[in-house]
Amino acid sequence: MVKLMEIPEEEYIFPGTRACAGCSMALIYRIALKAMGPKTIITVPASCLTVLHGMQGFCTTKVSVLHTPFATTGASASGIVASLEDKGLADDVNVLAFAGDGGTVDIGIQSLSGAVERGTNFIYACYDNEAYMNTGVQRSGSTPPGAYSTTTPNGKTGYKKNMAKILEAHGIPYVATAISSYPLDLYEKFKNAQKIQGPKYIHILAPCPPGWGYNPKDSIEIGRLAVQTGFWPLYEVIEGKFILSKDSQRFIDPAKRKPIVEYLNIQKRFKDISDEYIEQYKSYIEAQWKEIERRIKNE
Repeated sequence: MVKLMEIPEEEYIFPGTRACAGCSMALIYRIALKAMGPKTIITVPASCLTVLHGMQGFCTTKVSVLHTPFATTGASASGIVASLEDKGLADDVNVLAFAGDGGTVDIGIQSLSGAVERGTNFIYACYDNEAYMNTGVQRSGSTPPGAYSTTTPNGKTGYKKNMAKILEAHGIPYVATAISSYPLDLYEKFKNAQKIQGPKYIHILAPCPPGWGYNPKDSIEIGRLAVQTGFWPLYEVIEGKFILSKDSQRFIDPAKRKPIVEYLNIQKRFKDISDEYIEQYKSYIEAQWKEIERRIKNE
C-alpha cells in the first residue's frame, strides 16, 4: 500500500485552472500526473478536462497534451504510441488517454475498443462524472438509474454501462476501478498500470458538484459514501486475477455497508427518486457483491 510520503511533491498542474469548485476530476488528474511523472504525453477529447486545460495557446499542465475530437481518443493514443515506437522512444515516454464518460462509454467506445484490441501500450483513464457535464448535464451511458439530467427530467431508466467489465472482456492485462476520495489507492493503481506492457484501463468515479447537485465541499465525502455503501467497489484485475482493493475489503460484509440512501439523498439529482428505484439499487449492490465474493473464492 502506498504511503503519503511516497507521493512526489512536484505538481504537474499550474494553479488557477478553470475547473469548477470542488471538481473531483481536477483532483484525479493531479494525482494521476504525480504517478505518471514528467515523461508523459496525454491525449484528451472534448470534455471538462479541456476546460481545465484552458483556451487555445495556453495549457495548465507541465506535460505535453494533445486535444483530440470526441470520438478519437483511442485512435489518437494509438498514433502517439506508434510515433514513439518509430522514434525509439516508446520505453521512455508514457502515453495516457484521459477522457470523461461521454467520450469513453458512448462516443469514444469504438476507438477505445480498437486500440486495446490492437494491444496498444498505453493507459486509458476514464473520469466518470456520470453525464455530459461540459455541455449542460445531458445523460450518458454511464448515468445511473433514477438520476435527473436535462435529457432525463424524470430520472434515467436503466443501469449504467459497466465499462470495467467491458474492457476486461477484451482480455487486456490490467483493469482497475478507483475514486478521488481514496487518493493513495488511486495513485497506486496508476503506478501499477505503468509496470505492465499493453493496454491498461482505469475507471474512476468523479463526483461533480454542479451536475450531481451538492455542496462543493462535500466531494470527498460523496466519494467515500459511494464506496462505503457498496455502490462503487474498488478493485484491480491483473492478468485476469481479481484483487479487491484494501479500501473496499471490509464492505464484502453487508453489515458494514452504509445504507444506499445516504449516498442518494445528499445529491439533488436524486431528489425525486422513487422507492422502487431505491430497491433496485439495493438489489444491484447485493448482486454486485455476490459476484465479487464468487470471484475472490474462485481465484
